[in-house]
This record gives sequence, structure tokens and C-alpha cells, in this order.
Amino acid sequence: MEVNRRAGRLRRWLLDAGSDQVVQHPGPHGRPPERRHHPWWKVMCLTGVDYFSTLGYQPGIAALAAGALSPVATLVLVLVTLLGALPVYRRVAVESPHGEGSIAMLVRLLSYWPGKLLVLVLLGFAATDFIITITLSAADATAHLDENPFWPSGLKGHEVLLTLLLLTLLGAVFLKGFGEAIGIAVVLVAVYLALNAVVMADALWRVVTHPSAVADWTTTLTTGHGDPWMVVGLSLLVFPKLALGLSGFETGVAVMPNVRGDPQDSEARPLGRIRGARRLLTTAAVIMSAFLITSSVTTTVLIPAEDFQPGGPANGRALAYLAHEHLGEVFGTVYDLSTIGILWFAGASAMAGLLNLVPRYLPRYGMAPTWARAVRPLVLVFTAVAFLITVVFEASVDAQGGAYATGVLVLITSAATAVTLAAVRRRQRGRTFSFGAIAVIFVYTTLANVVERPDGVKIAACFIGGIIVVSLLSRLSRAFELRVDHVELDPVATRMIDERAGRRIRLIAHDPDRRDVAEYRAKLEQTMADNDFPDDSDVIFVEVHVSDPSDFETELLVRGSVADDAFPVLSLTSSSVPNALAALLLEIRDRSRRRPHIYFEWSEGGPGRNILRYLAFGQGATASVTREILRRQDPDRRRRPHVHAG
Repeated sequence: MEVNRRAGRLRRWLLDAGSDQVVQHPGPHGRPPERRHHPWWKVMCLTGVDYFSTLGYQPGIAALAAGALSPVATLVLVLVTLLGALPVYRRVAVESPHGEGSIAMLVRLLSYWPGKLLVLVLLGFAATDFIITITLSAADATAHLDENPFWPSGLKGHEVLLTLLLLTLLGAVFLKGFGEAIGIAVVLVAVYLALNAVVMADALWRVVTHPSAVADWTTTLTTGHGDPWMVVGLSLLVFPKLALGLSGFETGVAVMPNVRGDPQDSEARPLGRIRGARRLLTTAAVIMSAFLITSSVTTTVLIPAEDFQPGGPANGRALAYLAHEHLGEVFGTVYDLSTIGILWFAGASAMAGLLNLVPRYLPRYGMAPTWARAVRPLVLVFTAVAFLITVVFEASVDAQGGAYATGVLVLITSAATAVTLAAVRRRQRGRTFSFGAIAVIFVYTTLANVVERPDGVKIAACFIGGIIVVSLLSRLSRAFELRVDHVELDPVATRMIDERAGRRIRLIAHDPDRRDVAEYRAKLEQTMADNDFPDDSDVIFVEVHVSDPSDFETELLVRGSVADDAFPVLSLTSSSVPNALAALLLEIRDRSRRRPHIYFEWSEGGPGRNILRYLAFGQGATASVTREILRRQDPDRRRRPHVHAG
């Protein structure tokens, strides 16, 4: 008994979302959680712990990938950021102001199973982006700890263990509750950017006052790579390796619901929220672009190339190297602490993105267990995956860079494609051309990154494969679950049921064809003969039209009509015939306080084939599946509606 009580308490704790969690998802029919809204600049800091934290490793990775070309290639990155990614996501903010992001825009363009498959693939890449953000940021935080002169020497060489410890702390934060994320982010971002400004200012001064260093760099650039056009061309080829500097845009639109809008905003037209989100995206992009350019120039000019190599003192921590080298060990240690804090908290931003994204789609599509709407079980799953990635990559920043860039680039490419298709649909030629050109650039960048560093696709393929397998198993396990949470009857349907509330209510499940008098009369006579009920029975025909069988949870609108002034008909539209009928029967029972009867004709064909038809197309084995859904929904057979098949 004590074991059962403990298990029950653990289950309640796990499934309790908690009042102070960053993300809560009540399901498609639940009441959305109350959100605290904040000025756009504070929400920008929540995005910034992910976006700005890339300064901790981006300059080093850029120098390692591009060498002397790093500043020019970084300039290309900045131009793509300001002229490509920023306009795309400013448009995404307009098209998807409730935090769904670019994935929702693409899903609206596709329905049925192709749309669901697209969601699973994009979620795989999104998971790659966010999970690698968590693991790479924690690994780089460990690198900053390891290289600090005050860090005990006995703890050096234990990067994997330290990274796992940081991941454990991150998971513990979310298990306990994380309602003050924005306040913490504001402090971390303000301190981190201020310290970076000091490091940059000092580094720029040293560059200006030591023209020989600049001359050495330009000499290396021209002698090693030819004329200026060759430099530009090579920089364009190298640019995909720097693409992880584009991180943060998808998170920027995901956190939109937290942006404080205007008092007159509505859910249909949140114009103030959209304006704030666009300011958020623009300000973050401009700040990051300025830091990217200055950090790339100063680190390339001031740090010897060999120090960027794996095992070198500047590898994965170029700006920290400058802080220690030029501003002293005390300032460098303060800088290290701020960098470690924001890198660790970048994982929190990514975790929040996952906790917002996964419950928004998979449980609603029936492609995840119902517990996937709760925060704590998902935190445990994502933390375990982060552990695995960390061990596989041995907490290496360089090894995870390709996977990180792949996830980021695929999401940005999907966003550029989505806004292009939206412009095409609205026949906006100017936007179609400009966004189409941006999409082409990101397609090239993504493909180049995949060819150069296929690890990202391999990891994304693992995530996609895992998500598809889990989704299929979940869909199968939830096949007999009642998917309708709300049934609405129109006035005619209400009157039909209320008029029969005092007597036996008989429904005939009908798959209509011509909808003429002869068809309804023949169906009635066949049903009465097969089930032997009286000729004078008052019956209602029920007809279900299958809309999109790939949908899972739907609301049900029941419309009443009378065919040829003789045969009452209830018409329903749903993703599943058995689910719609089961929900209607329960609604009639609760409304009339009588157990209704429904009559079916057995489906032709083998039972296995009919079950497959039900799973894929929402119809097949209708009688047996309807009864099974009712049995699971109400175990008390004395209250359960009657199901007849003949």
C-alpha cells in the first residue's frame, strides 16, 4: 500500500504542470494558461540568452572554419542576417502571432497525412536545433570553466562529467519550476553584453593602435586567397560554416505570446504584440550583427591562428581568451562567469522552446501520449537525450557545430519557404520575388552545410526517425480514445433529440449516396429486418462526413435536417466516423438521460483490413470500433449506449 501511495504521489507530481512553469499546454479545448506579459525588450533578453550566447563560441568556430577569411565571411553572415533572416521572421511574426512559428505556416498549406509528416520532419530538425543548443552551450560553458586559471587543476580533463552536471542542473530548474525566466535573462544579458562591450572596445583599441597586426592579416588574406573578388567568392563558400550565428530567430517568434501588446489588442488582431515582436527581432539582430563583426575582426587580427585549433587556448572561447590576455585574470574570470551563466541559460531558452513546440503539435495529432502535455515528463525525456548527445560527442563544441547549424538553417529555410508560399497565394509579386530569393540563398546554405558537415543531418534523421516511430506507436495506442471534447447541436438537431427524450431513441448509421426517399426507405427497411424492431419505431439517420482523417482531436458540430419531409437526419463532419458517432451517443445520453440505440451494418471485408482503413482514413470496422470507444469511455455497461450490428 505504501509503495502504491508513493507511486501515486510521484505520478501526480510528474503530471502536474506547476503554476510557475514557463510553458503550459492545456490541450486544444482547454483554457489557455494565464501569461504574464512583458515589454518587448525584456522578452528579447529571453531570446538573447540563446542568440547572444553564441558570442561565447562563434568567433572561435568562425576562425577555425574560415581562417583569415573569417571577418569577410562574418560580414556575409551579417548581411544574410539583416537582409534575409530578419525580413523573413518579421513576416512570420505577422503571419503567426501566437507563437506557432514557421512550422504552423507550412502546416496550413498542407493537409491530410503529408501535412502531419511535414510537421514530424520539421519537429525533428527543431529538436536537433534546440537539443544541440542545450548540449553545445553546456559544453562551451564547461570549456570556459576548464580554461580558467582559478579552476582546480584536478577537475580539468573531465569535460563530459562537468557538462552532464550542468545539464542536470538545467533539468532540475525546470522540474522545480521556472517562472522568473525573463527576469533572470534580463540580468544575464545586460551583464554579458556590457562585459563584451568592454572586451570589444579594448580589442578594437589594440587593433587601431597596432596597425602592423592589421597589415599582417591583410597580407595573409591577399597572398593566400588572391584578389578581392576571390576573397569574396571564397567567403561565400565558407559562409555556411558560420551559419550557427543565425540562431535565435525561431525562438524569437516562439516567445511572442509573452510580449505585451496594446490594450485594444485581440486574439484575432494582436497588432501591438506583432509590433513589439518585430522590434524584438530587429533590435536583437542589429546588436548581434555589431558584435559579430567586431568580434570576428579583433579575434582574427589579435589571436594567433594556431591558438584556435582543437586543444588551443582560444578554441571555443576566443573572446574569453582576449579578456584574460589583455584585461587581466580577475576581469577574465568575471567574464568567464558571465559567459558560463548565459551559456548555461541558453539551454534554458532552448528547453523552453522544446516545451512550447512539442505539446503544441504531437499530443493534438494523437502522435504522443497524453502525458506529453505535462512539463516534467518532457523535461526528463529531453534531459536524457541531451545526456546521450553529450556522451556521443564527448562534450566537444567543434563536433556539435555542424549539427547545430543544420537545425538552425533548416528552420530558417522552412520559414523563408513559408513566407514565399504565403506571398504566392496572395499574389504579392514583390514579396514573392524577394522572399523567394532569400529562400534560395538559405536552401544553398543548408545544402552546403549538409555536404560539408553531414553530422547534423544524421542527428536530425535520428530525431525524425524516433519521432515518427513514437508518433505511430502513440497513434496506435490511442486509436480507441474518444477524440471529441465538445459537441455542439444546432437548433434543428436539438429539437429532434429533445422531442424524443421521453421515449426510446433509435439512430441508424447511414453512408449516404443519392439522399432520395427511396434510399432512406430501403435503409430503414433493411435495418428493421436485420435487427427486428417494430415497424412504427421513430428513428433518426446519422451521417458522418470524414474531413481530414489525419487530424486527431476535433470539435463536433451536429446539424439537423429532414430529408424529403419524411426522414430526420443528423449530419456530422469529423476526422473519424466511429469517434463522431460515439461522441454523439454520449451527448444524447447525457442530454436526454436515456441510453440511445444505434444500428450498424457490418463492414464488408476482413477485420484487419477494416482496422487499417479506420487508422488511415477514419472509417472502417465502424460498429466494433464505436462500441470499443464507448466501452473505454464509460466502463459501466449499465450507462453505456446500445450498439447493434446486423
